[in-house]
Amino acid sequence: MRSSRDSLPDTTETVHDPSRTVFRWTTAGALYAIIVFLIGFILGTIRVLLVAPRLGETTAVILEAPMMLAASWFVCRWCVRRLDVGRTVPTRSLMGLVAFLVLVSAEVGLGAVFGRSLVDQLAAFKFSPGAIGLGAQAIFAMFPVIQGWRR
Repeated sequence: MRSSRDSLPDTTETVHDPSRTVFRWTTAGALYAIIVFLIGFILGTIRVLLVAPRLGETTAVILEAPMMLAASWFVCRWCVRRLDVGRTVPTRSLMGLVAFLVLVSAEVGLGAVFGRSLVDQLAAFKFSPGAIGLGAQAIFAMFPVIQGWRR
């Protein structure tokens, strides 16, 4: 005779597990940041090696920032759809915060690989190219919330 503890659980019922939901939001933020970081690595290499020597660092960053933000917009939309992130402000804010923290961490790590100390990297924000980049990163972090309001 079989008892109820021997039977398999009913998997047809939808179970709302808050930890899985939050994990999905943070995963979306991390994926968003990693993809944008990779795009930025490619564009940043072009900027540093080809554009900045000819036009100057500030002009090169001014040219790169809109391309990065456009790419970020589409990557964000893809991540939100792919991982089914809710439209609420707290949900999207968490995704944006995680994305910002992952992106900044990746950039600090890359800077360390190239021999730049954390102090040097933070000091770069005092100058126009660094400030423009930081502003673009702040906008990048707000995209999940902005896209949630649009629909």
